[in-house]
Amino acid sequence: MVFRVLACAVMIGAAFLVRAQEALHHTLLPPNSGRPAVSRSGQPTVEIPTYQGGPTIETPTDQHPVARSSQPTVEIPTYQGGPTIETPTDQHPVARSSQPTVETPTYQRGPAIETPTDQGKLTIEAQSKSGVALPQSAWLDLRQNAAANSNTQSAPDWVEALAMTPAPSTSSAAGKTVFRIRTAHPPGDYQVLFFRLLFDDKAEARPEVVAWDESGTQVLRSGELGSGVGLPSSDSVMIPMNGISTLDIEVPGDGKTIRGAYLDWMTSSDVVHPLSAEHRDVIREPFSLMPPLHSPAQDTEQFGTVTATLAAETIRIGPSLQQGAAFQFGMEAQPLLALLTFEVASPRIDSPPEVYVNGEDVGAATLTLPELADPAYRGEMESLLKEMHFQYTGWLRGQKLIPVSNLKVGTNDVIILSGSATSTSAIRGTQVQLKYLWEKSDYLLQTNH
Repeated sequence: MVFRVLACAVMIGAAFLVRAQEALHHTLLPPNSGRPAVSRSGQPTVEIPTYQGGPTIETPTDQHPVARSSQPTVEIPTYQGGPTIETPTDQHPVARSSQPTVETPTYQRGPAIETPTDQGKLTIEAQSKSGVALPQSAWLDLRQNAAANSNTQSAPDWVEALAMTPAPSTSSAAGKTVFRIRTAHPPGDYQVLFFRLLFDDKAEARPEVVAWDESGTQVLRSGELGSGVGLPSSDSVMIPMNGISTLDIEVPGDGKTIRGAYLDWMTSSDVVHPLSAEHRDVIREPFSLMPPLHSPAQDTEQFGTVTATLAAETIRIGPSLQQGAAFQFGMEAQPLLALLTFEVASPRIDSPPEVYVNGEDVGAATLTLPELADPAYRGEMESLLKEMHFQYTGWLRGQKLIPVSNLKVGTNDVIILSGSATSTSAIRGTQVQLKYLWEKSDYLLQTNH
């Protein structure tokens, strides 16, 4: 009986001990510990412990699904030249074209630029973005042909009318012929018109371009074009067209020296160039990549090369030695290379000027030709010949590499003649370059094998 009482007491004490432990454990649990953990982002999470650098952060383990927008992004790295930029890859219309694009990171020299790899399609891209067709250039034939040999010529819509009228003679001025071109402003932000006139450059018939507004007020006058060299030539002006509706070509006489006009609207862009090239023209003329030749007033030296102007003015030349342009220049030392450069007017392109150095013929110069679409090319046919020859009725650059064996220390004589098939021509801006050995010359010493 005593054992039963002791057993019951032990069982009751154990039960009370278990209940006390459960109560104590329940008081130590947090209030919501009984609920399972829920990831509200729908993704498993990683617990990043708290360090001195910042608080605990709960971050999805898979970083890629975060960028769930419809556009993927490209991260442009941060360099010293600019901040980090996050740009959608299809944000720009250029990237939607068939042309691949090149992402250029930001460096110290400038910002990031997204550029089509095919530069030849830039014009087409600009046209498609704006939805407005680019204005066409205009070539106007101003030759006075007989009515039986004349055809109605076409022109862009912005050329509204073309007429020729002789101006009345006055007691104070000779009679002038006026070619009147009425223009309209094409769609788009075009403010400047390139105007190139092709004409026979006679001293007594040098033309002028005059601009008028709608009220009949003269706004601009170009002054006499050409130089009076007496050869077929061309000259260009750029005309600000704000408020201008009519362009006149005024020329003394009957106007038969005027052959044509080329008109094209200009656009602007930021242009960068080396400081050493500040004196050069940076505006490109149509059909030609070669800027006009400038002759330095004083001899210059750069990287062991001396440039000296022989004559900046225009000099007429012919095919014989008596009609040639003669120059002299002195040398203190024998050069490694010598280059003669000039501009020539109205040459036949298959008959460039000939060069003589110290009495010896060193051959023909090389002409730098513009595109064949240039209206300044004029064909010539001769009897009994089937092939047409072409004359360029403007100025071209000519160059001749002079053999150094033909040069000597002291005074050297140079004579430039027109080509044998060019009866008369003219040159200007004649200069010579002499290259010498200097401290940074790049050359190889070849040994005999």
